[in-house]
Amino acid sequence: MPAATLPTTLNEEVRLPMSTSDRVFVFDTTLRDGEQSCGCSMTVAEKLRMAKQLVDLGVDVLEAGFPIASEGDFEAVGKVAREFSGVTVAALARCSPGDIERAARALDKAPRPRIHTFIATSPIHLKHKLKKTEEQALEEAVKAVELARRYVDDVEFSAEDATRTAPDALERFSRAVVTAGAGVVNLPDTVGYTIPNEYGAIIGRVVRALEGRAIVSVHCHDDLGLAVANSLAGVQAGARQVECTMNGIGERAGNCSLEEVVMAMRVRSDVLPFETGINTPHLFPASQLLSEIIGVGPQPNKAIVGRNAFAHEAGIHQDGFLKERTTYEIMEPRSVGVPESRLVLGKHSGRHALADRCKHLGHPLTTPQVEALYRRFIALCDHKKWISDEEIATLAREVASTAAA
Repeated sequence: MPAATLPTTLNEEVRLPMSTSDRVFVFDTTLRDGEQSCGCSMTVAEKLRMAKQLVDLGVDVLEAGFPIASEGDFEAVGKVAREFSGVTVAALARCSPGDIERAARALDKAPRPRIHTFIATSPIHLKHKLKKTEEQALEEAVKAVELARRYVDDVEFSAEDATRTAPDALERFSRAVVTAGAGVVNLPDTVGYTIPNEYGAIIGRVVRALEGRAIVSVHCHDDLGLAVANSLAGVQAGARQVECTMNGIGERAGNCSLEEVVMAMRVRSDVLPFETGINTPHLFPASQLLSEIIGVGPQPNKAIVGRNAFAHEAGIHQDGFLKERTTYEIMEPRSVGVPESRLVLGKHSGRHALADRCKHLGHPLTTPQVEALYRRFIALCDHKKWISDEEIATLAREVASTAAA
């Protein structure tokens, strides 16, 4: 079988077999799903600032908002779409004419517009939320895609709550919307319910059913802490678009973290042989800007961008790190935009790290002096959570002067 032709943009024709292509498109929804995090809404100006950072980062698609939701979202989608011509800008719309027409107006004159339309497909959503039959939802999905195609060439369809939808039904929806003109079919784990092997099977089934006529996309939430793992399982099964957010922000427990899914593919390319267009040194600056805008930063132990992601306090770790960085770090900090690793000195630290810090502070010590300093340092650590460089320097001077006397 001949190798797949790699599309250079999401609008370009996709040829068989998609599963052999190693290019994964990054669909960033920080400005839409991410903004739905409690307390994380953004003004139009803030969305424009964040959009610029995400474009510099190299995302393929920017979902800029939900135009029917508010005047602010309508304005933000329009301004982002017109200002950033080098990226596809998506507007979200339910499978209803009013939503789609509103999205189309927001995207008017956009160089690379996409309408992203969705409807719930699971029995629980159909029965309790929409009060529709599956057939009614399918009919509305097809009509929505057909209407969206009258306005734009690039249409994405999402089957909301796909992971609680019967696989046969997902195939029916997917085939129908692609026939109607959708170029991307998204199968979201809307409530973070699935697990990797299960999600991979769902994605693989739809990839095979569509036979390369459309890109299959993954959009995973983190309710069980599996959003990144599920997204990677989807990619391994043939999905070629990942929907994600910076810092993993989003509804409830959040979305698949952009920085984590991208760096997993970068660091473990031996088992995840996929490529993205992400300029990884821009990851940390993007994380920092988002934190500044929304006033909420990632937890300290957050992978890739957390304050402690490249920090070491345990003495054994510090000793190994000082001898050879790769003993305890699998990434160069600068590869993700973090200036440098940090050795945090506390009660778990060892003599090697303490002596190294003193040397960098301009106080090289002899081995006996280090031993004396270490005893005083540990005693101080029993009463304080954090010891400053100034305090360490003071202790070093005292130890050195005592030895000289």
